[in-house]
Amino acid sequence: MLQNLYVKNLALIDEIEVGFQPGLNILTGETGAGKSIILGSVNLALGGRYNADMLRTGAPYGLVELTFLIENNTLLKQLEKLDIYPENGLLTLSRRLMDGRSVSKINGETVTKNVLQEVAGLLIDIHGQHEHQTLLSKKNHLALLDIYARDTVRRLKEETAVCYKKYRKCKRNLEESDMDEAERKKEISFLEFEIGEIEDASLQPNEDEELEERYCHMTNGRKLSESTAEAYQYTSGDSGGNASDLLSRSIHALSHVEKFDERGGELYRQLLEIDSLLNDFNRELSEYEKSLEYPEEELYQAENRLNEINHLKVKYGNSVGEIFTYLAEKQQRLAELQNYETYLGELKQELVRSEADLQAVSEKLTKAREKAAAQFVKEICQGLKELNFLDVRFEMRFATLEKYSANGVDEAEFYISTNPGEPIKPLGSIASGGELSRVMLAVKTVLADEEETPTLIFDEIDAGISGITAAKVAQKMRIIGKKCQVICITHLPQIAAMADVHYLIEKSTDKKKTKTDIICLDEDASINELARILGGEKITGNILVSAREMKELAKSDGTES
Repeated sequence: MLQNLYVKNLALIDEIEVGFQPGLNILTGETGAGKSIILGSVNLALGGRYNADMLRTGAPYGLVELTFLIENNTLLKQLEKLDIYPENGLLTLSRRLMDGRSVSKINGETVTKNVLQEVAGLLIDIHGQHEHQTLLSKKNHLALLDIYARDTVRRLKEETAVCYKKYRKCKRNLEESDMDEAERKKEISFLEFEIGEIEDASLQPNEDEELEERYCHMTNGRKLSESTAEAYQYTSGDSGGNASDLLSRSIHALSHVEKFDERGGELYRQLLEIDSLLNDFNRELSEYEKSLEYPEEELYQAENRLNEINHLKVKYGNSVGEIFTYLAEKQQRLAELQNYETYLGELKQELVRSEADLQAVSEKLTKAREKAAAQFVKEICQGLKELNFLDVRFEMRFATLEKYSANGVDEAEFYISTNPGEPIKPLGSIASGGELSRVMLAVKTVLADEEETPTLIFDEIDAGISGITAAKVAQKMRIIGKKCQVICITHLPQIAAMADVHYLIEKSTDKKKTKTDIICLDEDASINELARILGGEKITGNILVSAREMKELAKSDGTES
């Protein structure tokens, strides 16, 4: 959920910080107090369009920060796929706004605008006056159905995507394999040349690594031999003063001690062991020195073989293993072209099979969607009636796309009639923003248990409604607020009364400047704000009583629901 909002130097906002709570968060205020600026600030933090005119006059920069508390494991996994990791469960999205440019960050690390928007889409869903227009696009209707029927269609959608990918691959393979006789012969000739070049080299597994190690030994043999000879001279050379000679003298000197002293005898026996070890070492050192002697012819042959292998590496792979893989691929391709008609026939059969599989799973997906749509539409229709669309008819109609897609072959669109006697028409033909807002609210209520977005923001949800309809909208807002965090900007007392937490947006002016602030209201202050909305400038005792009653009724409605 959205835990904290911080805004600095934007429009009328000097600096504000507000902490939001679970449930239904309501923001109210007089016209012109800056409610739209608050929503605009959130949009900016989520990657919305920015221009320098949005900065507070005279300010060098603006800053918006949104801090989210991430508690849902599914959401955590989705963020991890984007390489985003909350710190102690918190994720801060910030955007620093300067003259003509902006910098976006997530938990202090700079990210692109696209990444910011992708992360924001997982965390928050904004429904303002323009966002309801998404209902006008029928491409969004199928997506809403798939959210509703997630448990039913998820597996079928995954199968459809896999089958579509295979179908596209088969189709692409067939298209790429379509060639005339001249092209086929040309490719066969080239393949035979490459295969012959590799096969003529008679490569052995890991030959390159073993040969490089041996060649390194050869080229460094002289230096190694000189060092080995010097070491042998010090340990067992012909001249006196080497380790072996000195050790023999030590043994002779200590041999007399063994007869008279036990400790001295132990030291004498240790010296004998050292002498034995040194003799073994000298023998192995001598053999190693002989192994460093390579004939010039052998060095020459190794060098030529390495050159041959490296030439093949440049053309066919970085190792002998990769060259073998390349060879196998080209041998398979040559076999295909040498038996071209058979190969082409197999590709066509594979395409037919993959299309049949795709068609079968697409049909299953269509049936599952149509079955889910019947219940989805029924629940939305009930929700619309509860929002004072008393004679509403609501349907979802399906059509079949001309081409397959990873999402099946379905196209779906909502149809609605809001008044008796009116023909049912596509939802996109509705012009009223208020009606669209209520339709969206009904949809969101139905999807409240299915959607994984933890925070919903509603602005202008009350456009063009009042009275009973406003009360019904308020009740729906309370229902959604029990499923996820809701932040709502409203002008209606019926909705404001439902608040779990109530914030007042107010504008203050002194001789120098005007600024907007947000205040979290306690119970009495919330009732006073409801009275202001109900009565305007003059708040009488009766209006205060009405405001208090409205608040109490809202509490009881919330308890009953």
